[in-house]
Amino acid sequence: MTPDPSTVSPPARPGRARAARWARRLGAGALVLAVLALVADRLFPPDLARWQKRSTLVTDEKGEVLRAFITDDDAWRLPLTAAEASPLYLKLLVAYEDHRFYHHPGVDPLALARALAQAIRHGRIVSGGSTLTMQVARLLEPRPRTVWAKLVEMARAVQLEARFSKRDILGMYLTLAPFGGNLEGARAASLAYFDRAPAALTPGQAALLVTLPQSPTKRRPDLEPAAARAGRDGLLRRMAAAGVLTRQAAREAMSEPLPLGRRPLPFLAPHLADRLRRAAPPGAVIASTLDAGLQRRVEALVRDAQGTLEPEAEIAVLVMEVGSRKARAYVGGSFSGPFGQVDMVAAPRSPGSALKPFLYGLGFEALPLHPETRINDAPTIFGDYAPRNFDGGFHGLVTVREALQQSLNVPAVKVLDRLGPARFLGRLRDAGAQVALPRPDATPGLPLALGGLGLSLADLTSLYADLADGGQAQPLLLTPQSGAKRPGHRLMSPVAAWYVADILAGTPRPDGRAAVGGRWLAYKTGTSYGFRDAWAVGFTPAYVVGVWVGRPDGTPRPGAAGRDTAAPLLFRLMDLVPDHGGPPDPPPGVLEAGPGHALPPALALFDRGGPGVTQAQAPLRIAFPPDGAEVERTEGRNGTPIPVPLEALGGQPPLRWLVNGLPLPPAAGDAADWVPDGIGFADIAVIDAAGQRAKASVRVR
Repeated sequence: MTPDPSTVSPPARPGRARAARWARRLGAGALVLAVLALVADRLFPPDLARWQKRSTLVTDEKGEVLRAFITDDDAWRLPLTAAEASPLYLKLLVAYEDHRFYHHPGVDPLALARALAQAIRHGRIVSGGSTLTMQVARLLEPRPRTVWAKLVEMARAVQLEARFSKRDILGMYLTLAPFGGNLEGARAASLAYFDRAPAALTPGQAALLVTLPQSPTKRRPDLEPAAARAGRDGLLRRMAAAGVLTRQAAREAMSEPLPLGRRPLPFLAPHLADRLRRAAPPGAVIASTLDAGLQRRVEALVRDAQGTLEPEAEIAVLVMEVGSRKARAYVGGSFSGPFGQVDMVAAPRSPGSALKPFLYGLGFEALPLHPETRINDAPTIFGDYAPRNFDGGFHGLVTVREALQQSLNVPAVKVLDRLGPARFLGRLRDAGAQVALPRPDATPGLPLALGGLGLSLADLTSLYADLADGGQAQPLLLTPQSGAKRPGHRLMSPVAAWYVADILAGTPRPDGRAAVGGRWLAYKTGTSYGFRDAWAVGFTPAYVVGVWVGRPDGTPRPGAAGRDTAAPLLFRLMDLVPDHGGPPDPPPGVLEAGPGHALPPALALFDRGGPGVTQAQAPLRIAFPPDGAEVERTEGRNGTPIPVPLEALGGQPPLRWLVNGLPLPPAAGDAADWVPDGIGFADIAVIDAAGQRAKASVRVR
């Protein structure tokens, strides 16, 4: 049967069939190559280890670098993102190095063709045709400059473009590019050569940093200024010719002076920076709550004050915002010498009388106590504990206001005796203070009233911030926290906090000091047993400043009281914080007292019996140095021996002190100073007015 011609397909043409077969083969080959490339990409991804091995940075709240840490391979490889760099610097960089950067996939065929043509024409390599992405690939995995290395860089560049955005790749270049010596990255170069952040570069500085990575050794501005200037000016002329800069801007940039040398990288708040670094992964950028400008000014004041102290004495300072509880300045010590690297903001020390305001505040809240309540400052014994005042005398009936402003000891112990040491200690801990007793199993006792516990400057300053905030306890913030303030416990009632603040605002200033700029300021000083720690903490409605002065090893500093040593520095530091107006308004419930306002009878007198009441005198004993102790004979900065403080408890004043049978010069109160005349053993004796005698044998070394 003959087929119908209309249903028979025409025979295929040989040429078209071959083309179809080749198309299928090419498609299959392309698919195979794509699969192989994908497999190779997964098996051999770019090595990002060098980029990830960045310097850890600690910044202030606005991003200014406080301190950088060198990497394990001894490089200052400071991280920098494109968003943190000067827009002009990025514009010049892209225009000079890779003007099609935002349009190619990592490899620029036009640039490679141009480089090949130039090499053929000149018989040597004139330009490499490398894109910024290829340069990043070379910085990540340095190799000898060979044709094979160039091919690997091209492959790596395509891999990087597939994995990262253009801004990310720019950030890698800004972090890894060499700038001479061990400086890597534009941030390190900007800080070391110009002492400014990379976002604030001038046109001349930006142009210099663009050209420097091409020849980081030959164009180092601190070593080869002529070559550095030639490279910078050549770039500026080229940018002016291309219209990237105006000719006027280019001329002005060429007139900018070159850096005279390499500056040290920022080294602010080193103790806090080290503390934050230890808690973060390597290479992190850690934002603190500090204000770099205030930190500089505070450190300058502390350095001046440090120069007036004897060797091995240190100063620690903490400045906080009351409302946010953010630390704004943090000085842990000098960061030099035998003890300077000890962070004395975080170290627990005895706060002395600086703890009394909180004792009275809890008394106002829980006891029949008011600032105008009278309390008897008379010799009193509590079991075997007989506190004395710093001046050795007693003042009879005084108001609570006077007792706190004069930092009298007996009234404070009386209030604690009624309040209860465990209750007082528990409230401090509930407010977040890390309180350390002499022994973990120790029972809190009445010496807590006079600072018989360990408390850091950070915790003490935080407690004063709670006081300034109406008694509301909140934690100290060293790094920014999102959201509202975290819920905290209440240290004391708003009325009690206002009473305490009002009393402290009336504390007499150190000699020769008026109120700071006429502003409202409340403050308290403290001196620990044996003059080991001198404290001063002050607050306005918006800021609180804490100061500690002493020796980190706990060596006594005879005569170095908080009022004379720490308070003058506190007032100078208070001049640095903004003024935020007058005194806080009294909260509801404040009971007025004074002229025309009599106290209720229950609040008139805290303890009955009238002035001059003396309970049984405590037995006389030597409190320091204890029997069998070793004391160190040390010398001050001028070579003068530092006295050893002698202190006694109990007995009936006046007291007479003898060492090896020889009397010491009379001293006020129950203490005296003794300058050992050599090493060896010494017998110390004290005799009171009633003839009681106490002895101690010590060894001087």
